[in-house]
Amino acid sequence: MALDSLSMTFQALADPTRRAILARLALGETSVSELAEPFEMSLPAVSKHLKVLEGAGLITRSRDAQWRPCKLEPTALKTVDDWLERYRRFWEERFDRLEDYLREIQAKDKADKPKKPSDKKRPRKK
Repeated sequence: MALDSLSMTFQALADPTRRAILARLALGETSVSELAEPFEMSLPAVSKHLKVLEGAGLITRSRDAQWRPCKLEPTALKTVDDWLERYRRFWEERFDRLEDYLREIQAKDKADKPKKPSDKKRPRKK
């Protein structure tokens, strides 16, 4: 079964190691060996993660002599953000309606509460 680009992106983002790699690449391009440093895994294992990220269009890898930098490709994340935006609007509308309802209930409670008798001056004890 062939996956669409959004599915491939979510599949790539599902792994915490790959999300950590993307977080590092958000700071700027870097080499595979530098990306592998914080992880307790082999360089080939990190390369497999990079291959998944590259397949999803989240990163690009290039070659500059001996240096092979990886770079974040934010356009793939924009696709996810666009997809999520529809749901963000949906939930914001729901929360706005809930807020209106809660204000209505609070106003009704306030109106229904009996008024406190005014504090009358009490005679002083001598």
